Amino acid sequence: MKICVTATAGDRNAQVDPRFGRCQYFVFVDSDTMAFEAMANEAITAPGGAGIQAAQAVVNKGVNVVISGNIGPNAFQVLSTAGVKIATGAYGTVQEAVEMYKTGGLNETEGSTVSAHAGMGAIAPGGGFGMGGGRGGGRGQGMGRGMGLGMQQTVPSQPQPQAPQAPITPRTKEEEIEELSNMANRLAKDLEEVKKRMEELKRG
Repeated sequence: MKICVTATAGDRNAQVDPRFGRCQYFVFVDSDTMAFEAMANEAITAPGGAGIQAAQAVVNKGVNVVISGNIGPNAFQVLSTAGVKIATGAYGTVQEAVEMYKTGGLNETEGSTVSAHAGMGAIAPGGGFGMGGGRGGGRGQGMGRGMGLGMQQTVPSQPQPQAPQAPITPRTKEEEIEELSNMANRLAKDLEEVKKRMEELKRG
């Protein structure tokens, strides 16, 4: 089975790039032998349609599975039409993501995980953290800061300028754990505010 993983560099020890259309590299791994080859993503500088261009390039390599942090609707359409399976929510290194998929740790997605035209801001719904927060972030913002604090319109747009910088420097596991912990703390605080507001409304 030939697996394509979006990555920040061209080897198996590179971190998973949470973006698909504008990831830095595609690393193609043979799931049986773990032999790999890397290809720079030429669509990363495209002014538009990066997801479609990247998806077509991957399809042309004859892959069976694509693993990434997130997938947009256009890329999903191209890949799924070509019969390519798509698994999102990946994090860690390329090799770890492949192993995770092989052992059932990554679920295949049945639809896009970011909105159309998300472009370089594809990781914004996860709060700008990308890995680990990408897949679940969209629903989290809607229920927490989105619905509870009325920020549903502003949250996706504000982090976008910083989003492209996130995957440039591969993070250590300690840094990722710290970021995810901070994200969890913020979400917990947001949830408390939502609960307080609900109580106020009930009392009122």
